[in-house]
Amino acid sequence: MVKYKKHIFITVIALLAATVFFVFFYVDPNVYPFFPKCPFLVLTGLECPGCGSQRAIHQLLHLNIAGAFHQNPLLVFYVPYVLVGIYLEYLGGKGKHPHFRNIFFGKNAAIIILLSIILFWIGRNIF
Repeated sequence: MVKYKKHIFITVIALLAATVFFVFFYVDPNVYPFFPKCPFLVLTGLECPGCGSQRAIHQLLHLNIAGAFHQNPLLVFYVPYVLVGIYLEYLGGKGKHPHFRNIFFGKNAAIIILLSIILFWIGRNIF
């Protein structure tokens, strides 16, 4: 029964992910106004670290890495990190590469990621 529930959960997540990818591939956030606006940007006039992510995802799905980098460089750098994380956690990688998992998701990695997000947040609003 538990295995059955796990398969249903994975199927639902896969369908949701496929829907999101489909929407972001075929619908350009630059053109259609129904994509949500960043509340931080609307309230303060400053960009948060996630601003431009929807447009960057659209560009990445079209394999336009330069365009995605222009929209949100942080996202372009962290997409491979997230994909490795998905592999390690959900696709059998943690058993095969436990040391790699500890390096990528240990305390030092968390500090580096947090600092990079904070520095990017400050930098994108200064320059």
